Amino acid sequence: MNEQLRVAVIGAGYWGPNLARNFRSSPDWDLVAVCDLDEARARKVVGARSTVEVVTSTVDLLARDDIDAVAIATPARTHASLALAALDAGKHVLVEKPIADHGTGARAMVARAAEADRVLMVDHTFCYTPQVLAIRDMIADGSLGEILFVDSVRINLGIVQPDVDVFWDLAPHDLSILDFILPGGLVPLGVAAQGADPIGAGQSCVGYLTLPLAGGAIAHVHVNWLSPTKIRQMVVGGSKRTLVWDDLSPQQRLTVYDRGVELGQPLPDRTTANISYRLGDAWAPALPEKEALGAMVAEFAASIRERRAPRTDGHAGLRVLDVLELASRSLTQGGRLMTAASATLETVG
Repeated sequence: MNEQLRVAVIGAGYWGPNLARNFRSSPDWDLVAVCDLDEARARKVVGARSTVEVVTSTVDLLARDDIDAVAIATPARTHASLALAALDAGKHVLVEKPIADHGTGARAMVARAAEADRVLMVDHTFCYTPQVLAIRDMIADGSLGEILFVDSVRINLGIVQPDVDVFWDLAPHDLSILDFILPGGLVPLGVAAQGADPIGAGQSCVGYLTLPLAGGAIAHVHVNWLSPTKIRQMVVGGSKRTLVWDDLSPQQRLTVYDRGVELGQPLPDRTTANISYRLGDAWAPALPEKEALGAMVAEFAASIRERRAPRTDGHAGLRVLDVLELASRSLTQGGRLMTAASATLETVG
């Protein structure tokens, strides 16, 4: 059980090198090969003197018996076919976000992994940061009370993608975090999306997601490729305390505020709300600075060895994908609130 697991990375583009680096440095893993259609790009990832093999054929790679798992870092449209082939070959699978580009493929991946008794894990990287792990713990132990709202902002002067809009490019990060920290995962009552393309790129470059949650709570996600300022911030408001996560502030990434609004009994005239304001202290929990990908590959290994679902399993990937697909439908309907039921009826109609 303590022997290293053997892994290959498929895809040597933007994210593959980061995965390869973390597998290489992990005591749990032996990076055996990097696979890419572009041999020169793969060789650049492994290095001139590396013993890691370079492979250009996924068919040849998956036929090997010296590989226990593969990590897929290719365009989303290829995730389902590659993952299904890997699972059929008896490999455990880690796949980059989003899990797939459509729900049918993602559901097939989850079902096939269960049939093959293999681990299917989605690389929801932010869920392995010390900050998000701390947020999850504080929500779980009741430190924040009942969740009233979540407001998330992810904006910067980013790369305008040619094949996906800003929702599919940036929002999976925020949605995966919401799925990880909310009890029961991200299961909104509906999804409403408003998008804009002020530069004529052909898809939304600025976007707003509204997600009503059970119990009257609400989540809001703002994503933007066009902002000259970079903001990575999430506010989680609870009935007891409110938490602010500023990912661009290394000195104080998390701040907890013992402040809020409390609604008491109605006043005698019955027309005025009895509102009081709680103005308490604010403090910053001491948290380590660790690379999330290192924790993520360790969790992948642990889930395989312990024969259990990883923290960000295929079902987590599906919940995020369901929201993205409803967001796309909402955009075509002028921002109308879409539910799973309404989307099904629309498809049947």
